[in-house]
Amino acid sequence: MARSLRSHGGQAVRFVCRNFGLSDMPRRGLTPQEAPLEVLLLDIEADLSIWEQGQEVWSEVMFPVAELAYHLALWLRSPAAGHEDFELDSMQAEEGLIRIVSVDGGWRVGSVFTPDFWTSPVTWDVLVAEIRQFDRSVREGVAAIGVDPAFIPEP
Repeated sequence: MARSLRSHGGQAVRFVCRNFGLSDMPRRGLTPQEAPLEVLLLDIEADLSIWEQGQEVWSEVMFPVAELAYHLALWLRSPAAGHEDFELDSMQAEEGLIRIVSVDGGWRVGSVFTPDFWTSPVTWDVLVAEIRQFDRSVREGVAAIGVDPAFIPEP
């Protein structure tokens, strides 16, 4: 997995996914219709980048975007939403690949792989709107590669 990072200030944060693919599913001899949930979460990947004020500030190729969308939806649906930080506990990567933490002035996005980098704080409402937009983008990308996105809970 290749990573890049460029930091600068700004207010708006955006998650962008491109180049959806099924990664290892064909090698596993599975079709999306017969794959168990954990395979769908791991094998549906895309290039993920985080943007702030129109500039890419973090990126990861072949990122498990379905898994991220799944866990973000569960986080937003939980009683902890808006009160506890989020840390992606991925089945295929180190814990904290994506982190969302509460700070004075809002919520910041970062990664364990770039411990000194955080986006500028955004309000809870802005963060939730962006997570919902990311969810729509992942659902569209998943559907475009012929997989029913119903396995991802609604945020």
